[in-house]
Amino acid sequence: MKDQNFKISGKIVDVISREIVSGEIKVVDGRIDSILPKEDVPNRYILPGLVDSHMHIESSLLIPSRFAAEAVKCGTLGLVTDPHEIANVLGEIGVDFMINDAKKVPLEIKFGVPSCVPATEHETSGFVLDSNIVESLLKREEVVCLAEVMDFVGVVEEDLEVLKKIVACKKLGKKIDGHAPGLKGADLKKYVAAGISADHECSTLEEALDKIALGMMIQIREGSAARDFDALSSLLETHPEKVMLCTDDLHPDDMAEDGHIDYLIKKGLAKGYDLFNLLRAASYNPIHHYGLDLGLLQKGDSADFILVDNLDSFDVIESYRKGECIYKNGKASFEVHNEILLNNFSRKAICLSDLKVQPKNGKIKVMVAKDGDLITDSILCDPKIEDSNLVADVDNDLLKMVVMSRYDNGKPVVGFVKGFGFKKGAIAESIAHDSHNIIAIGTSDEELIHAINTLIDLKGGIVAVNNGDSKFVKLEVAGLMSNKTGEELIQDYSELRDFASALGSDFESPFMTLAFMSLLVIPKLKLSDKGLFDVDQFKVVDLFAND
Repeated sequence: MKDQNFKISGKIVDVISREIVSGEIKVVDGRIDSILPKEDVPNRYILPGLVDSHMHIESSLLIPSRFAAEAVKCGTLGLVTDPHEIANVLGEIGVDFMINDAKKVPLEIKFGVPSCVPATEHETSGFVLDSNIVESLLKREEVVCLAEVMDFVGVVEEDLEVLKKIVACKKLGKKIDGHAPGLKGADLKKYVAAGISADHECSTLEEALDKIALGMMIQIREGSAARDFDALSSLLETHPEKVMLCTDDLHPDDMAEDGHIDYLIKKGLAKGYDLFNLLRAASYNPIHHYGLDLGLLQKGDSADFILVDNLDSFDVIESYRKGECIYKNGKASFEVHNEILLNNFSRKAICLSDLKVQPKNGKIKVMVAKDGDLITDSILCDPKIEDSNLVADVDNDLLKMVVMSRYDNGKPVVGFVKGFGFKKGAIAESIAHDSHNIIAIGTSDEELIHAINTLIDLKGGIVAVNNGDSKFVKLEVAGLMSNKTGEELIQDYSELRDFASALGSDFESPFMTLAFMSLLVIPKLKLSDKGLFDVDQFKVVDLFAND
């Protein structure tokens, strides 16, 4: 990538001085040499590049280099990513893959070291990242933080292995990210006192304010499964210096249709929030918090900026990194090919008898899923029984759910869920937070078997089936990501989404929501390959309420 010398003019949005001035920027050797007033300038705005302060690239279903080519179209020049998903599947090898692939593109992509792999002992994971491995990874120059410390119980109870990771990070002077939904009172104080400085799991304003009062930065999240912007956006006015923007988990169709961090800027502007508070949450705050190598349109800075048509539609027309135009005319200037494919998938096909659940007296414990929310409710329901087997009850929106290890041939675990609303068919995927085993829901055992065994044949991906027909997206990299270009992947995913939509669910992103039904650190009831899990009790419980 060559540095370029040029001049560019427009309405310059200065997030430091909080003003918009008509001017001309002179770029010399990839840095801003001068910024001079100029009256007759094109009707366009020049702004700092946008930053996603916390995300998992794997959720885009694209490898980092492919994701970067899509993100730059949205004005994203920087991001802090936690390769937690691939680490659960492939350990340090997977983290290396992500870092090395990210180096091939001009975006500022920095990493957090996964702090909890596996997230709990109550699931089968592909690898374990102990404190020694974590400390080694923290020393890498591409790493800026210890990523989302989900084991808040371990922090509060001073688990030695958890504390070793935190201490190693502190010694290196790097940030520690949190993940503590609903934590409050003395436990929250102890959690923050350990050195944890940011959290993206707030879903209520009260929770966010409690954490801010203790000194934490709040990452306002708007992803495909969890959407907290509406609940937390007032912080942009009341505590603008304490907020950053992030997506956490964003599916490719949502990014193609709505955008990335630029979408949050547009939402905020539509709500009447101050432009500079929004832009600082998307640039200045994360750049300074994590020490990112991105300029902020000041003399002497690296020439990193974006051009947008106006401040209403906020359409990105060009993106620049270190003085080079890396996006223009709807296309990124870089294209990367990566032929390295990694996976960890050992599962064999299953049969109908593997999904049979013998009835017992009484009600069953049922998860209640909600669109746009990772938190589930827990209720008791009367099961539907056919031929001495608990089956899905479509009329009452009671679907059968299956989680099974992809790393061995352990017995499938069966539970039940309400909320998805499918009337026919089944869906299955190898994206199941956090250990990424096989997860599926369906309207009958037959449809479940079809979906699950199709997924096993693919050795990872996302599948929807109905009455003998099927659509799928193969994810050949760790069963999490595709090696295809963004355009190719989005086309495949859109066809799959449309097929799945016809099954009856009104969820905006049923695949993303399903992927979190096995996340054992988010309340209240979840399902792992080791059993039905009560998060409040933090233990595996029986499916039947009377046992």
